[in-house]
Amino acid sequence: MNSLPIDIATVCFDVQELYYLPQYLPIHHELIKRGKGNTAFIFYHGKFDAIIENIIEKENLNSVWVDNQSEANNYYQAKKADWVFFSNIFPFLDDVHGVSKSAQIGHGIGAKASYYTQSDTATTVRFVEGKYKTNRLKSMYPRNQFIDAGFCKLDSIFNGDTCGSNLKGLGLDSSKKTILYAPTFYPSSIERFPKNFPEDFQEFNILIKPHYFSLSKEKYKGQRKLLEHWAKYANVYLAKIDDYSLVPFMATADLLISDTSSAIIEFAVLDKPVIWCNFLKLRWTYRGFFSFRFKKRMDKDYQEYSKVAVRSDSYKMLINNVSEQMLNPKALSDQRLRYAEKMAGVLDGKASERIVDYLLDNK
Repeated sequence: MNSLPIDIATVCFDVQELYYLPQYLPIHHELIKRGKGNTAFIFYHGKFDAIIENIIEKENLNSVWVDNQSEANNYYQAKKADWVFFSNIFPFLDDVHGVSKSAQIGHGIGAKASYYTQSDTATTVRFVEGKYKTNRLKSMYPRNQFIDAGFCKLDSIFNGDTCGSNLKGLGLDSSKKTILYAPTFYPSSIERFPKNFPEDFQEFNILIKPHYFSLSKEKYKGQRKLLEHWAKYANVYLAKIDDYSLVPFMATADLLISDTSSAIIEFAVLDKPVIWCNFLKLRWTYRGFFSFRFKKRMDKDYQEYSKVAVRSDSYKMLINNVSEQMLNPKALSDQRLRYAEKMAGVLDGKASERIVDYLLDNK
């Protein structure tokens, strides 16, 4: 039996992918701060176990290792936690509901269709960013429970707990302005950038934070080759696997360049200029007659990026847009914040507080 005090919640976080962790940690920290949480992070074995072990030690996490979702389910059956958090679909959700309540929190707030289809399999509750997305999900899944909590991943920036990266420590020039290039793995702009890309922006530092899959999956080794070439330039820092969170990079950078990544919305929330690369490397199965597949992968919100970001339809246009936005960083401020709040919810740094309030009130 659970011998913990009645007002303590036992909470498990299912970390099937390392990039889920930045969304979970603010909830974990809020529970610990209140003295109300007994948490466990469930990690899945892979080729970066040693790196993840270092992250676990650094963050002082109570961790459990499993080989697959079936083993994770066995752990949840034995643990009988009050809550189990997921950031994607989980095939044994009915089993989990036999012993625990479940919660879902998205690992991004971008415009991929999967953001909405992930609710096909209903968790006990899903925490959502803002009224717009909450109402849309409710209309799609009227029997499911959705709570508008906001986007907790950025709480530490709004609260001043994240100061950003040490540019000098990364081998960069702290007197220069900094560009953050955060492309996703697919559809991506990486292959559309030239090999000498850093030379075109040599007056700036460039932080490159690719998606975890670009650094870890065999099928994206072509992207890694290009990324590693750029990393040789003196004005570039390429994030490593253990740089698992985009948050410190966003806190540091003056401007973001991205493509189909949710980073576009996340950075716009901070009221900093964003350049949207609308020139992508598409597989032939996504082009021409098959372009419907791209449209199916991307939600209708994708076209709304133009409300928070300056659209670049070519690399040449990108260069001009970066120069203009660096000179006039507040040019789109009102429009950017208005739409960012629509996509991310209330921007007060208290999203994790609202989530924890719900967890404790509904054990």
